[in-house]
Amino acid sequence: MRLRRSVVALTAVLGLALVSACNSGDDKGSDEGLQKISYLTSFGQFGREAYAYVALEKGYFKDAGFDVKISPGSGTVDVMKQVAGGQADYGIGDFTAIAITLGKQKLPVTTVGMIHQKSLAAIVSLEGLGIKDAKDLEGKNIGDQPGSTNQVTFPVYAQRVGIDDKKVSFVGAPPPTLPQLLSSGKVQGIGQFVVGVPLVEKADDKHRKAVVLSYGKVLPELYGNAILTRTDLAKEKPDQVKKFTTALLKGLDDAIKDPAGAAEILKKYVPTTDVTVATEELKLMTPFSKPDNAGDPLGAVDPERVQKVLDLLSTASAIQPAGALKPADVVTVDLAPKG
Repeated sequence: MRLRRSVVALTAVLGLALVSACNSGDDKGSDEGLQKISYLTSFGQFGREAYAYVALEKGYFKDAGFDVKISPGSGTVDVMKQVAGGQADYGIGDFTAIAITLGKQKLPVTTVGMIHQKSLAAIVSLEGLGIKDAKDLEGKNIGDQPGSTNQVTFPVYAQRVGIDDKKVSFVGAPPPTLPQLLSSGKVQGIGQFVVGVPLVEKADDKHRKAVVLSYGKVLPELYGNAILTRTDLAKEKPDQVKKFTTALLKGLDDAIKDPAGAAEILKKYVPTTDVTVATEELKLMTPFSKPDNAGDPLGAVDPERVQKVLDLLSTASAIQPAGALKPADVVTVDLAPKG
């Protein structure tokens, strides 16, 4: 009788253990064993950022071993500071703004690949607001997020087009409010990526056409957005960095091949997304992301071109003293995608 009771008790214990194990597995779900990674977009959750959500939705991050949390960034400088401080593992920022910032303060961050092979930065206005070309910017008010790519890089652009950047006033405003601020006429221009034109025009109830002053047209040397991470992560976990970058760029590849599909995925995660606007943004972004050299993969970095960018910034006095930064100070070339 005592033996029978022992067997029954043991069976009950094993049964409870099995149930507990099953419940534990259910709680962790399919993310069990994945490494948690935090990621910041460059600027809000606009269509141009959809590639990260594509990588998430299609399982590219999971296949690489990561459980990725995507949060909206608020401009290059802020993204750099959050990555440097450990609040995020990876982020996106404009390469020129990154270099300028690193020339002023030694943040422990590095870039490991390019999202855009050409700069998307621009000042965007609307017809009738007094801005037709760069010469019209002097004496105008430009709305922008403090520390944004457009604002940090503006002095370099101003020097190239021959205007005094100190005669242009930047008015601080959160990214989502910029199109409405412009439409109301409270500012005559806003800092915006060229892909943001559909959003700007949609927000204008007078249906005016956008006037776009593209930095990239007068500064073709410049890269656009780059992938950021901490320098210690790049040194100590290079395999992780490569896997994450590869997964993210797979999302980018899908997004530029199927902009409408990427926009729908973005809407799933960001319900306020206007699919039509997001689709147009991605279409406009495509030529900026593809390397000029057909043999180079998405995300490729050319060290010689990086040096040219640094030389340009030194000449424009955006980095002082001249030669203060070397390519290795701003990019870890060995971790960038290669053909």
